[in-house]
Amino acid sequence: MTRPVRVLVAEDQSAVRAGLVLILRSAPGIEVVGEAADGEEAVVRARELRPDVVLMDVQMPRLDGVAATRQVVAEGLADVLVLTTFDLDEYVFGALRAGAAGFLLKNTEARDLVEAVRTVARGEGIVAPAVTRRLIAEFAAGPARGPKADPAVLDGLTRREREVLSCLGEGLSNAGIAERLEMAEATVKTHVSRLLGKLELRSRVQAAVLAQELGL
Repeated sequence: MTRPVRVLVAEDQSAVRAGLVLILRSAPGIEVVGEAADGEEAVVRARELRPDVVLMDVQMPRLDGVAATRQVVAEGLADVLVLTTFDLDEYVFGALRAGAAGFLLKNTEARDLVEAVRTVARGEGIVAPAVTRRLIAEFAAGPARGPKADPAVLDGLTRREREVLSCLGEGLSNAGIAERLEMAEATVKTHVSRLLGKLELRSRVQAAVLAQELGL
């Protein structure tokens, strides 16, 4: 049998956390291995439990979700799926830079939450479409975010890697990329891993934003 996806839920509001845990525990193939009420506890529990995915709220006491995400990712403890709201764009950017594997709005339907956890556990990033639009718009909007991406960063990529990067920019899954480019899914995973390394990016979400910035 396939091993269940092990999830740590980090959310400071107990009622919300209980709801998330209930949704995930009711889903086949997912096991909630722990809970955390703040960012510091999330990091400690991630070190202890080594979950596959940390479902991380961004606004938490003691240590916010962005800082907690940075530690979890830097130590290679788990992939992080961040819960956010429309009015927290700065947190989204912070979590993106910290290496979060995905972003979901807090009002996401239960079935979409479950699927997002499974997607991230497979090593594929996910961003809620509404968040993606805001994210790309903000990146394109102003110099306050830093200099625009230099097209020269693509020089080290092969033609195939550029095609895969373009697909990432459209939000396609590995299976979707495999179908689009007529290649094996395992080959897609290899290309994604290589282009992330060449571009010095931590996640495919960051790659998706780069692809959008460059107009691929």
